[in-house]
Amino acid sequence: MSPQTAYPEKNVSRFDTLTGSAHWQGFTQMSEYEKLVIAEAEGCWLTTTSGDRVFDGVSSLWCNVHGHRHPKINAAIEEQLHRVAHITTLGMSADVTEKLAEKIVEITPGDLGHVFFSSDGSSSVEAALKMALQYWHQRQHPRPNKTQYLALSLAYHGDTTGAVSLGGIKYFHQLFAPIVFRPIRGPLPCSYRLPPGVTPETACDAYADEVEQLLKRHHETIAAVVMEPLVQGAAGMITHPHGFLSRVRKLCDDYDVLLICDEVATGFGRTGKLFACEHESVTPDILCLGKGLTGGYLPMAATVARPHLFEAFLAKTSESKQFFHGHTFGGNPLAAAAAIASIDLFEETNLIHALAAKTQQLRGEFTNLHQNQHVGDIRGRGMMVGIELVQDRDKKTPFDAAELVGARVCKRATDLGVWIRPLGDVVIVMPPLAATDEELEHVGKIVCQAIADVTEKG
Repeated sequence: MSPQTAYPEKNVSRFDTLTGSAHWQGFTQMSEYEKLVIAEAEGCWLTTTSGDRVFDGVSSLWCNVHGHRHPKINAAIEEQLHRVAHITTLGMSADVTEKLAEKIVEITPGDLGHVFFSSDGSSSVEAALKMALQYWHQRQHPRPNKTQYLALSLAYHGDTTGAVSLGGIKYFHQLFAPIVFRPIRGPLPCSYRLPPGVTPETACDAYADEVEQLLKRHHETIAAVVMEPLVQGAAGMITHPHGFLSRVRKLCDDYDVLLICDEVATGFGRTGKLFACEHESVTPDILCLGKGLTGGYLPMAATVARPHLFEAFLAKTSESKQFFHGHTFGGNPLAAAAAIASIDLFEETNLIHALAAKTQQLRGEFTNLHQNQHVGDIRGRGMMVGIELVQDRDKKTPFDAAELVGARVCKRATDLGVWIRPLGDVVIVMPPLAATDEELEHVGKIVCQAIADVTEKG
């Protein structure tokens, strides 16, 4: 084969026509993608390469907390750049990473005490799955048959293979069935579309009873229940009945099963408390963190375990009981510096205390949407809001998916100056926690107008 055959010259014009750009973007149909490229950002606002300013209505995919270019976080990263940008945490560590681990232990619920770092939320969940499995093999009274996981319906825990295995959203996971394991599938603890015969008052009991029946049948082989606490984000901001999380915690204790809580999306203030588990005084055995950990600045995630898990991995090196998992950039010093600065800002700005008023205002901005017959539900917790659009509100009948109603609403909102993304026909609004009253009013006004423009005018 000649070099010319092996490496044909690129036809640049054809390349651009087929893809729109050299950048292949996730969850994006590149054949229909209209470029939206950001040149800079400040506070809660993004500026495109064409000079348009749009409000960051989903916190750059649910991770920006204090706004873009915050001087304290910028300064922390810059200071760390003058010390060390990256070293491995396999067999060594950085002082700033050690400090961050201690801070995470201080702020997370209960006796969570040991932090394993990775680079993204999917990797955090992947580590938790392997951690749980290895724990059951190595604890004082091993139970090696515990190799299965119970996950909720419409679960989403990321896109790596183990995390995909837990997932229950058809378009995200069905194609990859040949390369994943199958979890035991639990209920969808939805507060909007209830099963026949279930009322809002009985929903928690009904869903918890369903989990208990599964644990009764399978607890001998279940290593852990894996769930997003309070809100299933990618499922469409599915909001659980009050008390469901604490019931699952008790059931895990009763049936000797670990509880893994994925707070990649719900952590760091999104639900109105620093961690969603705090709403029901729950301490999971393993807590997964990501997104807001660095304030939305740099890739970093953490898998935080309680002492009884950590202790199962302690032995002489020759016994090979160390955690057989690791990431090149886990615990990266630059990301650690950003995370410390972000965590400090929560205390310095009293941000958590301010969230109750911000939440009330944000929800208040959508009050008039209840008059729109195509708005079926407005749900979520704290600063996580999902607005479900339906063809028939009384029957809760969805629109034909081919109509792309949610996508059209978000496109209209972006044209009006607020960047948001849909999950099907659920319009997601999740502004940075630092958004001002005036900015929240602006978001509400634009989102309401976009919904009206699409659903009322067709």
